[in-house]
Amino acid sequence: MKYIIILGDGMADYPVARLGHRTPLQAANKPNMDRLAREGNCGLLRTIEDDIPTGSEAANLSVLGYNPREVLQGRGVLEAASMDVDIADDEIGMRCNLICLFEDGRIKNHSAGHISSEESAEILHTVQQELGSESRRFYCGVSYRHLFVAKDLDPRLICSPPHDFPGKPAEDLLIKPQVPAAGSTAQILNEMTRKSWQILKDHPVNQRRRAAGKDPGNSIWLWSPGRRPKMWTYPERFGVTGAVISAVDLIRGIGKYAGLQPLRVPGATGLYNTNYEGKADACLDALQHHDFCYVHVEAPDEAGHDGDVDLKIRTIEDLDRRLIGRILEGLEKSHTEAVIAVLPDHPTPVESRIHVRDAVPFVIRRPGCAPDNVQSYDEQSCSQGSYGLLHGDQFIRALFHKPS
Repeated sequence: MKYIIILGDGMADYPVARLGHRTPLQAANKPNMDRLAREGNCGLLRTIEDDIPTGSEAANLSVLGYNPREVLQGRGVLEAASMDVDIADDEIGMRCNLICLFEDGRIKNHSAGHISSEESAEILHTVQQELGSESRRFYCGVSYRHLFVAKDLDPRLICSPPHDFPGKPAEDLLIKPQVPAAGSTAQILNEMTRKSWQILKDHPVNQRRRAAGKDPGNSIWLWSPGRRPKMWTYPERFGVTGAVISAVDLIRGIGKYAGLQPLRVPGATGLYNTNYEGKADACLDALQHHDFCYVHVEAPDEAGHDGDVDLKIRTIEDLDRRLIGRILEGLEKSHTEAVIAVLPDHPTPVESRIHVRDAVPFVIRRPGCAPDNVQSYDEQSCSQGSYGLLHGDQFIRALFHKPS
């Protein structure tokens, strides 16, 4: 038996007035998700408990069966694994966003207008020259998502994810120490951020972006610190080999720690223009060599952060038609039996533009298993499914049919 999880990041939402008080999932034309709901068993999964920050790192770890309280050290160290950056025992890793600030210092967006990787590389080169050192290193990732690694700093910090605070003053959201001993670390990091405002204000990349009517990447933003985590692997716990497909370093990094093979797909961008077909084909190919594949699509989450309801519906429909439909067709043509699950990691409502911790809808279709009565895939319908409300590792054990 083969196993597939297809995750539409941030796909769940709240009812929107202009959609007739439907959610984007309810409004979207998604025949393949609805087919899986009719043929499978549905429920809700609580991926982020009340005492856990509402980040994709915790949510994806939960979907994969890990307890964030036990293994989550920070987003940066997970992304470092994907970037093949080794984190030593005396180092911390942090996510480093390039963000856009309004002239008055408020956060305009968390992505510098979805700056390109090529432009980011130019800016990060300058940042390393001006703010980095042998013991404090910036690594360029994809688009606005980058990495900062430093020796002899304290990870016990209170940080503000920039995607959770659009329109808020950056100065008010700078790093605070969680304990007094981390005070000097917070000062060092905040001073680096403040210096970046002057360094990047008239950077050539930003001059070109402004001239083209685009948002500049005029601030670094350091958050989610941690040390190297220790995690069991899928071969160890479930006796399966697997692959992970994502444009996002965070997800590939989680996959590497989980013992999954990260697969890179040309044209996978993490945005609405990602290569859905390429991800589908990579999944089908991976199943020839592995038992399990985790296919992650970032696009709905970015549409939610942008507050763009039409784009969010479009990303859901593209995910359904161009990826899920292609995978289903490929499985049928090859006569491959597979357990298929579809779900988000968390909701990213378009009206609030931030992650929330509400339970997410899921469907699991298992060959030979009688379906429940759910007829469509959405938040309300799945709440009536036979699985009810799951927590912790109950979802992944249901996928692999493993008793508690």
